[in-house]
This record gives sequence, C-alpha cells and structure tokens, in this order.
Amino acid sequence: MAHRTDNKAKAPIGDIRDPNSLYHYLRHFMQWRLERRFSQQTVTRDEECLRYFITWCDERGLQRPHDITKPILERYQRHLFLYRKSDGQPLSPGTQYNRLTPIRAYFKWLTKQNHILYNPASDLDMPRLDQRLPKHILSVTEVETILALPDVGTSLGIRDRAMMETLYSTGMRRLELIQLGVFNIDHERGTVMIRGGKGGKDRLIPIGERALQWIAKYRDDVRPDMVSGANDDTLFLTHSGEIFTAGRLSSLVRDYIDQSKIGKRGSCHLFRHSMATMMLENGADIRFIQAMLGHSSLTTTQIYTHVSIKKLKDIHSATHPARVIEDKAEQSVPTAEQAGVALLDLLAQEAQSDIDDD
Repeated sequence: MAHRTDNKAKAPIGDIRDPNSLYHYLRHFMQWRLERRFSQQTVTRDEECLRYFITWCDERGLQRPHDITKPILERYQRHLFLYRKSDGQPLSPGTQYNRLTPIRAYFKWLTKQNHILYNPASDLDMPRLDQRLPKHILSVTEVETILALPDVGTSLGIRDRAMMETLYSTGMRRLELIQLGVFNIDHERGTVMIRGGKGGKDRLIPIGERALQWIAKYRDDVRPDMVSGANDDTLFLTHSGEIFTAGRLSSLVRDYIDQSKIGKRGSCHLFRHSMATMMLENGADIRFIQAMLGHSSLTTTQIYTHVSIKKLKDIHSATHPARVIEDKAEQSVPTAEQAGVALLDLLAQEAQSDIDDD
C-alpha cells in the first residue's frame, strides 16, 4: 500500500454514510482528544497513523470496529514490518511502534465508550525498541563547531546562533523553541519559562549565560527589524516576521549540521539529546535532567521527584558543557545506570517522532 499524500489523507475513508464505521468513530475520537486538551500536534500525528490503518482495513473490506480482531491487528503489524519506503528501506522499529500506539488508544476508547464489547488491541505485543545509544551524539567540540557556523555579521546569522545556543543550553524541544515568547526569558535570574510543553505542562528551567547573551543581542539588534504588526511576542521569527514551522526550523538546523562536515546527521533534537548525555556523563542526577527536559516521569525507573529551580540551576551550571564559570561542585549524586539508559532511550524515541513529523 502506497502512503498517501497529506491532501489525499484528509479525504473520507470508506462509506461516509455509515455511522458505525471506523472512519466515523475516528472523527469522534479525535474530537474527544481535543476536548481533553491533547495538543493539536499529537492529535494530527495520531490521526494520520489511524488513517493509514483504516485505509488498510477498508482495502480488505474491514469497515467497522467489530470487524477488527487481534489476528487482524497482528496482520497489520506484519504489514508495517514488511513495508518498504520509496528508497527501499523498512520502517524503523520506532516508526512501527509510533504507528501502532494510536491504534491501541483508539480501541481502548471504543471499548470505554461501549462501541465495542472487548478491546482487540489490549494484548497486542508492541515492537521491541533498541535500548542503546543512538549513533549521532555530539561531542563538545562538535557542538562548538556547529555553533560557530552562522555568520554573526548578518541578522539571520545572529538569530540562528541564538536559536541553536538556546537549544543547546536548555535542551528544550523543537516546538518549545518555536513557541518561546520574549517575556518567557528572565535574563536577571537566568531562567526560561516554557509554557504549554508536552502534555500542556509549564516548567521553569535554567539557561546558560552564553545563550542569554546571544538571545539579548538578537532581541535588541535583530528582532525589531523582523517583527510585523500582526506578530505577538514570539521570540524567534523568520526573515519575513513569521513564526517558524517545525519543518522549517528542522531544515535550518539540519543545514548547519551538514555544513559542519562532522559526519553526523540530525537536527534540533540532536542538541537536546547531546546536552542530556553530556550532563549525565558529567555527574548530573537523573532527576535534574528529567526536570530540564520536561519528562514528568520515566516509567521504567519511577524516580522523579520535584526539584527547585535554584538547585536545578546549580546542577545545570556544574554539569552543562557550555558553562561559563567552572564550578567544582562538592555535591555529586551517583546516577543509576538503568535510569540513564531509560532516559536516553526515551530521547531516542522522541527523536524518531521528530523524524516522523518531518
């Protein structure tokens, strides 16, 4: 089955007159999720995955939820395993996992809403994800090489340097950088308030002095010429005063990484993953890294506890590789190896999600 383009994917699937069809219930499921404040990005991504599944079902004469059994879902799982992209490559285990996860949520909802009597996806075995470090983690030297690439004699170069410094210093997600507001950064306290992160949660995290200096230079010298009357307080803008799209930001950062000729591929998430790995190697407690990244918990470790911004800033200053002031902290909490592996594995899954979104 060839994957459809975005325009075709938005078309109805199957008999739209059937009020009990998989497609009909899909529309209700998406609306239900929006009403419960799932992010638009999550709803859009999950809808796309469910459209692939429902199209596959429709091609086999499976049009209603009660037509779907566990063996049917296992057939679809084998289809994903055997599927080959246009370049001849298979779907990665992470992509297969991400395609199946919304299906499990969909049938769980159908069961809870009493549209079906039992959940055929409840015991579906998910693809096993590799628990290993990804190939592309940046070293300190490689990060500095990339950060030095923007031509800071130009307005766009200053903006690009400020954006990448922010990604590297804070480890924030791509969409969190896009949505960052001018007034979300407290230059005096050295903190960033991330509003409406993943799961709709706010968090206050530290940001390094070097990143703050580049942000201030961009804010004062560059942004006033970019901002348009229709713009709100969004910090980082395109040359035409627009808000970045996820794909456009990824492409911009990826181009710099390619230009560096360090032999590694990646985009925004590469800074996030590299920062977390470096802080972990430098002795940061897993709990503080979790707080920085916005992971409320790691189910495999269940060790998350609330930490104060002051302590988090101390840990950030002591372990972040771009720290300005060397601070040999006397306090060092040993990091559990299992917790570190789980954290890095979760970051690898996030990276795969970013690739799928692009």
